[in-house]
Amino acid sequence: MDIATLIGLVIGTVLVVSAIVMGAGLASFFHVPSLLITVGGTFSAALINFPLAKMFGLLGVLKKTLLYKPPSMEAEIKRLTEFAQIARREGLLALENRLEELDEPLLHKGIQLVIDGTSPEMLRSILMIEVNSLYDRHSEGKNILEQMGASAPAFGMIGTLIGLVSMLKNLTDPSSIGAGMAVALLTTFYGALLANLVLLPLAGKLDNRHKEEALLNELLIEGILSIQAGDNPNTIEEKLKSFCPPALRQAMNREAA
Repeated sequence: MDIATLIGLVIGTVLVVSAIVMGAGLASFFHVPSLLITVGGTFSAALINFPLAKMFGLLGVLKKTLLYKPPSMEAEIKRLTEFAQIARREGLLALENRLEELDEPLLHKGIQLVIDGTSPEMLRSILMIEVNSLYDRHSEGKNILEQMGASAPAFGMIGTLIGLVSMLKNLTDPSSIGAGMAVALLTTFYGALLANLVLLPLAGKLDNRHKEEALLNELLIEGILSIQAGDNPNTIEEKLKSFCPPALRQAMNREAA
């Protein structure tokens, strides 16, 4: 579970709810028709913009983004260095005995292709196709969330306009204007909250996860190709460390010393 996402959602919700309770009270901010207009309109617009299959695919992307913890770069560098030592000492075919322990799909496929004797050019091409397909799925999910984040405030404004029209048609009772205006503004509140606390932050999380995986996948591909080329394990390790942030690189060097 990505703890930062959970903490952010909980803190944001608690702060908003606390402010409401200390102000007008929670009951004043709950209005079913306003919720239907804002939430229903946002999802309806997304269904119009994107195929149903991609909307269902968004659930899988979000699940992976929120619940999946990517492997650490340090662990993958150690594993690739170990595989390079085995390949250099016993040959590439010896790596077949280690395939079952690989839970990273790209690494598993890459090592399998190395064992099968795939040419370096074809190996890189196949792995890049895998990576690009993953990026396309992440990009689609991000686009859907950004579109929904843009639609939510718009439908909130639509709901406000509907409420204002209803209020202006009944001006015979001036005492009801305040309550009617409050209800009309709730849809704008719902739209802004949905967009800025949920949809747009999740789109940003997808983008950040995409960048993390992109760097990790580049590291894996470079390591696999270096193993296939028969490079010295120490050289492979130093090469792969160049993908790491300086702090992690220094920590790995201290650990090795």
